[in-house]
Amino acid sequence: MASPGTENLRFDLQVIAAGIEPGSRVLDLGCGSGDLLAWLATNKAVTGTGIEQDKDKAAHCIARGLSVLQGDLNTEVEDYPDHSFDYVILSQTLQQVFEPARLLSSLARIGRKVIVSFPNFSHSSIRLQLLLRGMAPKNDQLPYSWYDTPNIRVITLADFRQFAREVGYRIVKEIAINTNTTNSSGTIVRYFSNCRATYGIFIIEKKGPERI
Repeated sequence: MASPGTENLRFDLQVIAAGIEPGSRVLDLGCGSGDLLAWLATNKAVTGTGIEQDKDKAAHCIARGLSVLQGDLNTEVEDYPDHSFDYVILSQTLQQVFEPARLLSSLARIGRKVIVSFPNFSHSSIRLQLLLRGMAPKNDQLPYSWYDTPNIRVITLADFRQFAREVGYRIVKEIAINTNTTNSSGTIVRYFSNCRATYGIFIIEKKGPERI
Protein backbone atom coordinates (compact mmCIF):
# COMPACT_ATOMS: atom_id res chain seq x y z
CA MET A 1 0.00 0.00 0.00
CA ALA A 2 1.48 3.33 -1.05
CA SER A 3 1.66 5.73 1.88
CA PRO A 4 2.69 9.39 1.70
CA GLY A 5 5.13 10.80 4.20
CA THR A 6 3.48 12.85 6.94
CA GLU A 7 5.04 16.00 5.44
CA ASN A 8 2.90 15.40 2.32
CA LEU A 9 -0.33 15.40 4.31
CA ARG A 10 -2.33 18.59 4.82
CA PHE A 11 -1.16 20.18 8.05
CA ASP A 12 -4.46 19.55 9.86
CA LEU A 13 -4.19 15.86 8.90
CA GLN A 14 -0.63 15.77 10.24
CA VAL A 15 -1.93 17.05 13.58
CA ILE A 16 -4.81 14.56 13.56
CA ALA A 17 -2.49 11.68 12.67
CA ALA A 18 -0.22 12.55 15.60
CA GLY A 19 -3.12 12.10 18.01
CA ILE A 20 -4.19 8.62 16.85
CA GLU A 21 -3.06 5.74 19.06
CA PRO A 22 -1.27 2.88 17.27
CA GLY A 23 -3.44 -0.13 16.52
CA SER A 24 -6.69 1.84 16.70
CA ARG A 25 -9.84 1.26 14.69
CA VAL A 26 -10.42 4.39 12.60
CA LEU A 27 -13.26 5.63 10.40
CA ASP A 28 -12.39 8.57 8.13
CA LEU A 29 -15.44 10.39 6.76
CA GLY A 30 -14.92 12.24 3.49
CA CYS A 31 -11.55 10.55 3.19
CA GLY A 32 -10.75 12.00 -0.25
CA SER A 33 -7.89 10.16 -1.93
CA GLY A 34 -7.13 8.22 1.24
CA ASP A 35 -3.80 9.78 2.18
CA LEU A 36 -4.56 9.88 5.91
CA LEU A 37 -5.85 6.31 6.00
CA ALA A 38 -2.83 5.06 4.06
CA TRP A 39 -0.40 6.87 6.38
CA LEU A 40 -2.12 5.57 9.51
CA ALA A 41 -2.20 2.00 8.20
CA THR A 42 1.49 2.04 7.31
CA ASN A 43 2.87 3.98 10.27
CA LYS A 44 0.47 3.25 13.12
CA ALA A 45 -0.97 -0.15 12.15
CA VAL A 46 -4.55 1.10 12.38
CA THR A 47 -7.53 -0.81 11.05
CA GLY A 48 -8.92 1.90 8.81
CA THR A 49 -12.19 2.39 6.93
CA GLY A 50 -13.28 5.39 4.89
CA ILE A 51 -16.47 6.79 3.42
CA GLU A 52 -16.21 9.03 0.37
CA GLN A 53 -19.07 10.41 -1.72
CA ASP A 54 -17.01 11.17 -4.83
CA LYS A 55 -16.93 8.03 -6.99
CA ASP A 56 -13.55 8.72 -8.58
CA LYS A 57 -11.88 9.40 -5.23
CA ALA A 58 -13.44 6.29 -3.70
CA ALA A 59 -12.25 4.20 -6.64
CA HIS A 60 -8.75 5.65 -6.23
CA CYS A 61 -8.75 4.66 -2.55
CA ILE A 62 -9.83 1.11 -3.38
CA ALA A 63 -7.11 0.87 -6.02
CA ARG A 64 -4.61 1.79 -3.29
CA GLY A 65 -5.78 -1.18 -1.24
CA LEU A 66 -7.83 0.86 1.23
CA SER A 67 -11.18 -0.20 2.66
CA VAL A 68 -13.44 2.64 1.47
CA LEU A 69 -17.17 2.82 0.85
CA GLN A 70 -18.64 5.14 -1.77
CA GLY A 71 -21.76 6.87 -0.43
CA ASP A 72 -23.33 9.58 1.68
CA LEU A 73 -21.62 9.71 5.06
CA ASN A 74 -24.82 10.93 6.73
CA THR A 75 -26.61 7.67 5.93
CA GLU A 76 -23.72 5.18 5.83
CA VAL A 77 -22.76 5.81 9.47
CA GLU A 78 -26.20 4.67 10.64
CA ASP A 79 -25.34 1.07 9.73
CA TYR A 80 -22.46 0.69 12.18
CA PRO A 81 -22.99 -0.85 15.66
CA ASP A 82 -22.18 1.10 18.81
CA HIS A 83 -18.47 1.58 19.58
CA SER A 84 -17.32 0.14 16.24
CA PHE A 85 -14.31 2.50 16.16
CA ASP A 86 -11.83 4.08 18.52
CA TYR A 87 -11.73 7.27 16.44
CA VAL A 88 -14.13 8.74 13.89
CA ILE A 89 -12.61 11.58 11.86
CA LEU A 90 -14.67 14.35 10.26
CA SER A 91 -12.11 16.65 8.65
CA GLN A 92 -13.09 19.96 7.02
CA THR A 93 -16.62 18.71 6.36
CA LEU A 94 -18.75 19.89 9.30
CA GLN A 95 -19.49 23.24 7.62
CA GLN A 96 -21.13 21.35 4.73
CA VAL A 97 -23.40 19.14 6.85
CA PHE A 98 -27.13 19.90 6.95
CA GLU A 99 -27.76 18.45 10.42
CA PRO A 100 -24.47 18.58 12.33
CA ALA A 101 -25.97 17.78 15.74
CA ARG A 102 -27.62 14.64 14.38
CA LEU A 103 -24.48 13.53 12.54
CA LEU A 104 -22.20 14.07 15.53
CA SER A 105 -24.63 12.12 17.70
CA SER A 106 -24.27 9.18 15.31
CA LEU A 107 -20.49 9.53 15.28
CA ALA A 108 -20.30 9.62 19.10
CA ARG A 109 -22.38 6.43 19.14
CA ILE A 110 -20.14 4.46 16.81
CA GLY A 111 -16.81 5.98 17.89
CA ARG A 112 -15.29 6.28 21.33
CA LYS A 113 -13.76 9.59 20.29
CA VAL A 114 -14.70 11.92 17.43
CA ILE A 115 -12.12 14.20 15.79
CA VAL A 116 -13.60 17.23 14.06
CA SER A 117 -11.72 19.90 12.11
CA PHE A 118 -13.14 22.95 10.34
CA PRO A 119 -12.08 26.34 8.97
CA ASN A 120 -12.39 29.09 11.57
CA PHE A 121 -14.73 31.85 10.42
CA SER A 122 -13.46 34.11 13.17
CA HIS A 123 -9.92 34.39 11.77
CA SER A 124 -8.55 37.94 11.69
CA SER A 125 -8.58 38.05 7.86
CA ILE A 126 -12.33 37.32 7.88
CA ARG A 127 -13.00 39.92 10.57
CA LEU A 128 -11.08 42.61 8.70
CA GLN A 129 -12.92 41.99 5.44
CA LEU A 130 -16.28 42.24 7.15
CA LEU A 131 -15.21 45.41 8.98
CA LEU A 132 -13.57 47.22 6.08
CA ARG A 133 -15.53 45.97 3.07
CA GLY A 134 -18.85 44.92 4.55
CA MET A 135 -19.06 42.01 2.08
CA ALA A 136 -19.11 38.23 2.37
CA PRO A 137 -15.46 37.43 3.11
CA LYS A 138 -13.08 34.92 1.53
CA ASN A 139 -9.62 33.66 2.44
CA ASP A 140 -7.35 30.73 1.57
CA GLN A 141 -9.31 28.38 3.80
CA LEU A 142 -12.74 29.67 2.72
CA PRO A 143 -12.06 30.57 -0.92
CA TYR A 144 -15.58 30.51 -2.35
CA SER A 145 -17.94 33.39 -3.12
CA TRP A 146 -21.28 33.45 -1.34
CA TYR A 147 -23.09 32.20 -4.46
CA ASP A 148 -20.94 29.14 -5.24
CA THR A 149 -19.77 27.89 -1.86
CA PRO A 150 -20.38 24.27 -0.81
CA ASN A 151 -20.43 25.49 2.80
CA ILE A 152 -23.92 25.93 4.22
CA ARG A 153 -22.86 27.33 7.60
CA VAL A 154 -19.99 29.17 9.22
CA ILE A 155 -18.30 28.03 12.43
CA THR A 156 -15.85 29.61 14.84
CA LEU A 157 -13.85 27.93 17.57
CA ALA A 158 -15.97 29.70 20.17
CA ASP A 159 -19.15 28.47 18.44
CA PHE A 160 -18.02 24.86 18.57
CA ARG A 161 -17.02 25.07 22.23
CA GLN A 162 -20.49 26.36 23.09
CA PHE A 163 -22.15 23.73 20.88
CA ALA A 164 -20.22 20.95 22.61
CA ARG A 165 -21.35 22.15 26.03
CA GLU A 166 -24.98 22.56 25.00
CA VAL A 167 -25.42 19.14 23.40
CA GLY A 168 -23.50 17.11 25.96
CA TYR A 169 -20.01 16.50 24.58
CA ARG A 170 -16.79 16.62 26.53
CA ILE A 171 -13.90 18.29 24.74
CA VAL A 172 -11.00 15.90 25.27
CA LYS A 173 -8.56 18.14 23.41
CA GLU A 174 -8.70 21.36 21.38
CA ILE A 175 -5.94 22.26 18.93
CA ALA A 176 -5.92 25.55 17.03
CA ILE A 177 -3.66 25.78 13.99
CA ASN A 178 -2.55 28.52 11.63
CA THR A 179 -1.70 27.22 8.15
CA ASN A 180 0.02 28.56 5.06
CA THR A 181 -1.86 29.38 1.85
CA THR A 182 -1.81 25.76 0.63
CA ASN A 183 -2.52 24.23 4.08
CA SER A 184 0.62 22.10 3.67
CA SER A 185 2.39 23.48 6.74
CA GLY A 186 1.53 25.52 9.79
CA THR A 187 1.92 26.15 13.49
CA ILE A 188 -0.03 25.46 16.66
CA VAL A 189 -1.81 28.58 17.99
CA ARG A 190 -1.80 28.78 21.77
CA TYR A 191 -3.05 32.31 22.45
CA PHE A 192 -6.04 34.27 21.07
CA SER A 193 -6.87 31.24 18.95
CA ASN A 194 -10.37 32.37 17.97
CA CYS A 195 -8.92 35.19 15.86
CA ARG A 196 -5.48 33.77 14.98
CA ALA A 197 -6.28 30.19 13.94
CA THR A 198 -7.23 29.23 10.40
CA TYR A 199 -8.57 25.84 11.57
CA GLY A 200 -9.83 24.29 14.76
CA ILE A 201 -9.36 20.61 15.60
CA PHE A 202 -11.47 19.16 18.41
CA ILE A 203 -11.40 15.69 19.93
CA ILE A 204 -14.73 15.09 21.63
CA GLU A 205 -16.62 12.29 23.32
CA LYS A 206 -20.15 11.93 24.59
CA LYS A 207 -20.69 12.58 28.29
CA GLY A 208 -22.52 10.07 30.39
CA PRO A 209 -22.24 6.65 32.05
CA GLU A 210 -22.97 4.84 28.79
CA ARG A 211 -19.38 5.41 27.65
CA ILE A 212 -17.27 2.34 28.38
